[in-house]
Amino acid sequence: MKKIILLLSVLLFNLGPILAQDNYERKIFVSASGDSLNYRLLEPEAMQAGKKYPLVLFLHGAGERGNDNEKQLTHGAQMFLNPVNREKYPAFVLFPQCPEDSYWAYATRPLSFIPAQMPVGEEMPSAFRAVKEMLDMYLANPQVDKSRVYIIGLSMGAMGTYDMVSRFPDMFAAAVPICGTVNPTRLLTAKNVAFRIFHGDADDVVPVAGSREAYKVLKAAGASVLYTEFPGCNHGSWNPAFNCPDFMSWLFGQQKK
Repeated sequence: MKKIILLLSVLLFNLGPILAQDNYERKIFVSASGDSLNYRLLEPEAMQAGKKYPLVLFLHGAGERGNDNEKQLTHGAQMFLNPVNREKYPAFVLFPQCPEDSYWAYATRPLSFIPAQMPVGEEMPSAFRAVKEMLDMYLANPQVDKSRVYIIGLSMGAMGTYDMVSRFPDMFAAAVPICGTVNPTRLLTAKNVAFRIFHGDADDVVPVAGSREAYKVLKAAGASVLYTEFPGCNHGSWNPAFNCPDFMSWLFGQQKK
């Protein structure tokens, strides 16, 4: 009996991403420079004509890079498929996939994740420019509420989150970087964006100093910022973050000033 229960648990665990893939429409965006970007789209259920809906841009971590247009749904996609969430928080949800040889906000993986040593002044890599152009395309949709555009990122995606809101702060109402890092000097441009930052204090991939420093700089600048640090949690702090009871209500409660 125990073996049967274990087998069912394994099957359900593996079935989750498959079910997510069935619900998220498979898409390819071609940028102005001709670069192709794989992404998945979840639209609001039972969209009503003339009604506007929030938009969520979700940036995955380095482990989900590739060209299968599937792995980017590994973490976070199920949260938006929860039937209660779909009913309470209808939204456009975008999950782009970073190519294997790219690193979202930077040309290559930064040599150090220590905040003060993180890059400053780099040009946007082609894949990340394609993400911005794709986002612009959706913002031109009259059913997207431009005052409620949100960005969530995990690890490499959190670094991309910091980068995107630093470059285009007027575009976003809220940002949720999870286990990320950034050079704190870049955050002053984003002080009008609401932030909710998460990190594990035992993270041995991206040091927790990345989130601590970001929180302190944003707080000192007068930004609306919340910070949650999970004791004993290593790099996968997105799991307890997604389990915060107010994760969705906080996110969808934010509106651009």
